[in-house]
Amino acid sequence: MARNAKSQHICQQCGFQSPKWLGRCPGCDQWNTLVEETLGREFTPGSGEILPPATPQPIDGVVAEEDRRLSSKIKELDRVLGGGVVHGSVVLIGGDPGIGKSTLLLQALHGLVALERPILYISGEESTLQVKMRSQRLGLISSYLYVAAESALENIFKLIDQVSPAVVAIDSIQTVYSTQLESAPGSVSQVRHCADRLMKDGKRIGRPTFLVGHVTKEGTIAGPRVLEHMVDTVLYFEGDRGHAYRILRATKNRYGSTNEIGVFEMKDSGLEEVSNPSELFLAERPIDTAGSTVTAAMEGTRPILVEVQALASPSSLAVPRRTSMGIDHNRLALLVAVLEKKVGLSLLNQDIFVNAAGGVRIDEPAVDLAIATAVTSSFLDKPVEPQTVLLGEIGLTGEVRAVGRTDVRVKEASKLGFRRCVLPQSNVEQLKAYAELELVGVRSLQDVLGVLFE
Repeated sequence: MARNAKSQHICQQCGFQSPKWLGRCPGCDQWNTLVEETLGREFTPGSGEILPPATPQPIDGVVAEEDRRLSSKIKELDRVLGGGVVHGSVVLIGGDPGIGKSTLLLQALHGLVALERPILYISGEESTLQVKMRSQRLGLISSYLYVAAESALENIFKLIDQVSPAVVAIDSIQTVYSTQLESAPGSVSQVRHCADRLMKDGKRIGRPTFLVGHVTKEGTIAGPRVLEHMVDTVLYFEGDRGHAYRILRATKNRYGSTNEIGVFEMKDSGLEEVSNPSELFLAERPIDTAGSTVTAAMEGTRPILVEVQALASPSSLAVPRRTSMGIDHNRLALLVAVLEKKVGLSLLNQDIFVNAAGGVRIDEPAVDLAIATAVTSSFLDKPVEPQTVLLGEIGLTGEVRAVGRTDVRVKEASKLGFRRCVLPQSNVEQLKAYAELELVGVRSLQDVLGVLFE
């Protein structure tokens, strides 16, 4: 141990440091998360390498990174990244074990071999033989893709100097450790130090870096939150291992929007892009069944038709349940209260369950009308016409308010064969008429019930 090394208790969730052990972390209020770690010499003030200062330049002389994006040949991934991979960017990919993070990364790296420059894939969890077997199964063999099984940070930099790759991928960052630190791999100190070194080296020469991160049981990236602050883009790969469909979404993106999603289907040959997610989410929709409605939600610039399912059942509990999946719980409670007060539905003794089919999450106000209609349909046991799409935000007084991008939503509904769209009256007046789609304008929830359940 270095002579000036000292011991600290560091929270494995938020990175809070304490000279002594505490049962509860004052930083994140989590229990039993402080672990004793030995801090090395590089943490002492003044021991780091002094780098030359940066040179200021006029902002209009800065080269736009938008013109230097690299395509991964995976349209869904490029869409989520904002148009492609930016030079010098650091992308963190998280997801549950076995969800397909390594598969997605291998396919993305294979698309980047079009640069005809070496691509380096560092595996800290699998041997090179295992990586090759997966690549053969996926049909992703290329002489430009270099693979190494290594976990020591110092050796990784030696490999980078040896190969001089155009892109570096680390799978995963929790397995990488530096010999300058005495703490175990995956600890806060190791993750923070290794990610910082990799990020600075990549940005220094403009080399994109991909990092794969483990997630906790709560679904967040394991390790300190500072890891997500350090990188440029944080991608979450979501889905159920029991189902074939996966959703890729960005929770942070310095080079694009965080509202875009990518939809994939897991097959024997790897991840396959789903070009029409609306058709996917409506594939198993029941027909002429009470409690089922369809709405058009916007995910960034893409409209997606989603089925909203609701079930209202008599409750024997003193406080009936309000359960939602894929929909904000507070929004559901608000809409149920509006239905009780303004429409006169007696829902006080009803358990209400609402689900966005397909595992998608929708949180924009434009889906309020579909949620309220699905609850009403289940309560009255009257199905909604299958070829009807509902759009609209509901206010506390029961009015149906206008929503944005209605033209794109209506076009998507018309493309999939829907014949009628119920939407706010103010949107109908501003929308061009579609010969193949009937537009029904409503001003309040009472108007909606009169149109659908008369």
